[in-house]
Amino acid sequence: MEGDGERGSGSRGVIHDLGYLPYRGPRRGEGAIAWALVLTGLRNAFGIGRSGRSKVLPFVLLSLNLLPAVIVAGILVFIGLDDLPIGYAAYASTTQVLLGIFVAAQAPVLFSRDLRYGSITLYLARPLRSSTYALARAGSLLAATLVFLLLPILVLYAVALLGELDFGEQTRDAAVAVVLVVLLALSLTGVAGLISAWSTRRGFAVVGTIAVLLVGNGLVSAVQGVAVSEGDREVAEVAGLFTPYSLYRGLVGAWADEGGVAPPSSGGMELLYVLVFVGLSLACLAALVLRYRKVART
Repeated sequence: MEGDGERGSGSRGVIHDLGYLPYRGPRRGEGAIAWALVLTGLRNAFGIGRSGRSKVLPFVLLSLNLLPAVIVAGILVFIGLDDLPIGYAAYASTTQVLLGIFVAAQAPVLFSRDLRYGSITLYLARPLRSSTYALARAGSLLAATLVFLLLPILVLYAVALLGELDFGEQTRDAAVAVVLVVLLALSLTGVAGLISAWSTRRGFAVVGTIAVLLVGNGLVSAVQGVAVSEGDREVAEVAGLFTPYSLYRGLVGAWADEGGVAPPSSGGMELLYVLVFVGLSLACLAALVLRYRKVART
């Protein structure tokens, strides 16, 4: 707006045409927004599109997680073995500390930051429901966790086939491992996402997630070890219901016959393990949706 420098009746306004044009392209709905959030969140979980320092931790953890698979591959190729030194399903148990740190560190990136800085209000100002936002963020963390869990299985499977191990046996074992790690990833995503959504401080979210996942797992493992040594297997099996990692180990022992302190010894207990696994994941996701609905109302 320009004038002649005076406030009198002689002032006049001028409209400048800057050449801006209205958007005439396709306007996509909530599904497209949610998919974009999932992809962006997956990239952010590995530090892609963020600062160089943000990439260090996730890629170091991913590299360390793959290292045992690479070593096994070298042994199998250069020495030659009749079977893999470590099973597909048991692999995640050997690197569970790395997995726990990865999930605990990256969940706040997806959940806590938007709440702390208030950018969540900008997301929800668009035609995007709070529940869709919550599920999209959970989808990003789930995808990142599956990348962490599935890559070693793919490496081991490829090496096993190159080493001319039995195709049918390796395929069956790898398929069982995929089902198990999907269950594990769902539960870890639910727990870590819920804790991070309730904390606006990244440090608190990281410590809380590690305490629930890793410290809780250590306590359950101790209880199971004592119960087995005392000959009370039922107590050990019931104790395995209380953390995602112990649930995973129990089903690995039952379905893949790969160790486990006290795997479920009956079909009913196996079903209970699966139901608790799935129920934990669904309960955490439902609580996550309720959390963001509450945020949207404030």
